[in-house]
Amino acid sequence: MSTLSTRTERDALGLKDIPADVYYGIQTARAVENFPISGLRAHAALIRAIAMVKEAAAEANRELGLVDTKTAHAIIQAAQEVQNGKWDHAFVVDVFQAGAGVSFHMNANEVIANRASELLGGNLGEYQHADPNDHVNYGQSTNDVFPTAMRLATLLELERLHAALDALTIEFNNKGEEFHDILKSGRTHLMDAVPMRLGQEFTAYAGALRRAQRSIQEQGELLREVGLGGSAVGTGINTHPDYREKAVANLARISGEKLTQVDDMRYAMQSNLAMSSVSSALRNLALEVIRISNDLRLLASGPNTGLAEINLPALQPGSSIMPGKINPVMGELAAMVAFQVVGHDTAVALAVQAGQLELNVMMPTMAHSVLTSITIMTNMLRQLTEFCVKGITANVKRCEFYAQSTVSLATALNPYIGYAKAAEIAKESVATGKTIIEIARSKGYLSEEQIKEILDPARMTEPQRPLDAAKDREKIKRSL
Repeated sequence: MSTLSTRTERDALGLKDIPADVYYGIQTARAVENFPISGLRAHAALIRAIAMVKEAAAEANRELGLVDTKTAHAIIQAAQEVQNGKWDHAFVVDVFQAGAGVSFHMNANEVIANRASELLGGNLGEYQHADPNDHVNYGQSTNDVFPTAMRLATLLELERLHAALDALTIEFNNKGEEFHDILKSGRTHLMDAVPMRLGQEFTAYAGALRRAQRSIQEQGELLREVGLGGSAVGTGINTHPDYREKAVANLARISGEKLTQVDDMRYAMQSNLAMSSVSSALRNLALEVIRISNDLRLLASGPNTGLAEINLPALQPGSSIMPGKINPVMGELAAMVAFQVVGHDTAVALAVQAGQLELNVMMPTMAHSVLTSITIMTNMLRQLTEFCVKGITANVKRCEFYAQSTVSLATALNPYIGYAKAAEIAKESVATGKTIIEIARSKGYLSEEQIKEILDPARMTEPQRPLDAAKDREKIKRSL
């Protein structure tokens, strides 16, 4: 390695001095100067994925005799080191950069070429043993490499998301079973509705998450079609006729993902339907998470002046001025993260529609937005599961009080005394503060036995046949 503080490299624009000990090269250095935008660097999954692409391509080119075995092996080793995170610090291009991801792609080519040169006994920046363009990028273009890496990175990150979703869904189902026998009032329009079981609310949350997850899985299948081998415009220029098949097969083996050659390489380059579809599914998951987190905060509101049907774990003091106040911080976190995912989806939608002719150059923001959404959603779901849902407890007495107090108990009287009479009872309950049961008893419409059965909140939590039906209903109506 050079002992000088800088080394000089050349590209199509001329000469440039860059730090002597860095593993990136001149094109990366130019990008760093051109795009000091956010301070954000490439997602670890994208770095890992592009290194897998480089390994797969080098192996294919070695098998086809297009890159000599010694050089190909050095490129493969360097790419594997990148996959293992050894050179993450050398990926220095901002996530907001030149269109199509050229800068990030050349960052990868230069890091792998410099490391391969080093492995072959050369010095950083010399490139005689392994060149970024002529060896590492042989038979490739940013236009097929970046979308392939972006899709693969998304698949890899989705594995983590699915694990987190599975865990949260299990916990909501567990709470559904734990709270099955706890009766409460349902609410529609934020107003009293008929009784239900607390457990039914929680199993419904699990059901919503399962369906959102299924949608993500289904849309994620589009990511498995990759256009590696399409080269510049999807025609495969400068590639061996067998390169595409070998490279995609190698990439599937290296990544462990079921990848297939897309049936039309032009489509894979022009369209980012796969990314917009996954992003939309992530948005839908985010919307469900927002709704559920709002419910949890409402159900736990109080402790004395809110619904207070459930207790969320106390995680930290909630106020700098009000002693003893505890806030539903995990529910708040969940909503804020989900808001960000919705915002990222908007960015993806705008980027996906902005493609022109043979290429969509807006891919860097798609990759950043989708991968960031998956990461923050995954991390948030884990925290929500461990520090919120697992520790939820029920305020049984409060729930039962609401179950007995809701004026919508009168709904159960409809088959026996008719909607109009039931509405009069409900109205009287609101005006007097008496319960529906008390008023029904005072009216003498029903026997005590009938009141206990018809107005049993537990009986209202699932479909039931009316009491022995015609005979009892006619008898009750004649007494009105």
